Amino acid sequence: MNHITGRNQKQARKGEGDINISHHREQWHKQNTSAAADRWLAEDKKHFLHQSLSTPCLDVLISCSGSSIENLEGKKYLDFHGNSVHQVGFSHPRIVAALTDQLQSLSFCTRRYTNIPAIELASRLSELMGGGYRALFSPGATSAVGMALKLSRMVTGRFKTISMWDSFHGASLDAISVGGESIFREGVGPLLTGCEHVPPPDSHHCIFKPDGDCDACELRCARYIEYILDREKDVCAVIAEPLRCTAVNPPPAGFWRYVRDACDKHGTLLIFDETALCLGRTAKMFAHQHYDVKPDLLILGKGLGGGILPFAALLAKDEFNTVGHTALGHYTHEKNPLCCRAGLEVLNIIRDERLLLRAEYLGAQMRNALDRFHTRFECITDVRSLGLMAGVYLDNDDLAEEIMYECLTNGLSFKISQGKCLTLTPPLTIDESELQVALAILEQALVVASNRKIKT
Repeated sequence: MNHITGRNQKQARKGEGDINISHHREQWHKQNTSAAADRWLAEDKKHFLHQSLSTPCLDVLISCSGSSIENLEGKKYLDFHGNSVHQVGFSHPRIVAALTDQLQSLSFCTRRYTNIPAIELASRLSELMGGGYRALFSPGATSAVGMALKLSRMVTGRFKTISMWDSFHGASLDAISVGGESIFREGVGPLLTGCEHVPPPDSHHCIFKPDGDCDACELRCARYIEYILDREKDVCAVIAEPLRCTAVNPPPAGFWRYVRDACDKHGTLLIFDETALCLGRTAKMFAHQHYDVKPDLLILGKGLGGGILPFAALLAKDEFNTVGHTALGHYTHEKNPLCCRAGLEVLNIIRDERLLLRAEYLGAQMRNALDRFHTRFECITDVRSLGLMAGVYLDNDDLAEEIMYECLTNGLSFKISQGKCLTLTPPLTIDESELQVALAILEQALVVASNRKIKT
């Protein structure tokens, strides 16, 4: 059985997404799922291990295309969640065509051989970084995180890491050791040793300077990292997202420049995990480009597979190509030609459809609307955005769930993060009219929730 009550439910609310057992979800199911969907959901519940944030599931899908997902009854939802894989939308015809073509020739590449799509993708990714990087591919970003940690230990001869509380780097034991979300760490037992954690650089809710005055704070969050590096001589790497994607949590100005300089001073590698942030989500190809800082190691994932295939990459500076005597990943699908062909086509689509500019343009529209909502609705405490990703913070957890399910009823899907944040990440290919429809659905849900709050 899968009981999430009391303390466990409260803990689940602080995590990566909406919880899968709640009063609001039960009510939504009664009113919105058919008998056929209920039968399949019961089968799903019967055959899968239950875990927070997924099984039991919400609904049953039969198709996805562009900005939309569709359930058994043919109801469509604009998907502003997408598990962060849909930068170029779902089932993009160019990716489907490329994969269909690849299937007719080389569908798999055994490990002792290479293939042209893999070589071309590694070259393109290095070019996008300005050159001087080498790649390793893996079936998922959690595996790429593991490779990055191993490489960091090998090239530095050290074993400790610094990462952020509230961060997420995957669900394997090594990834949750550096990750900072308790829902993934709690009750597992001993994790990797040497994993130091620091408070996230939240310029909106700084724990070092509670009034949020970053200038007066003088980057205490970054200086704390240097303080640790100065005293812990065996830190191999600082690993972090350039900004926390689900919370849309940009660091204060100068933070990454300070950390980059501190890492250089102490011989520590800087790893950026851009699993969910890469490939135009922030209106730049890579999120770290907003901060004019280059990492030693870069992790890419999710959208790299075109929203179709699980695929990730580790990029490392040439100078760290020194461990050829051992295995970093050695994954069966390391140079899978289908995955690599998908990745190449994703890069081509971003270039040809000018999706970086589109993310900037549509992102500004979304932010303008959300700022209007912030002014209008007292329940909104904060709005954050970068490119075509936004976080709308509400004043309580229950209201966030209420608004999400109201939006689902009307055809808009998105994620709840940290209990109170409505995280909006539409595909970069979304039509302008679809964006306006989605914002109208959200606005109406805020009206309904606010009116209900007043009555009670």
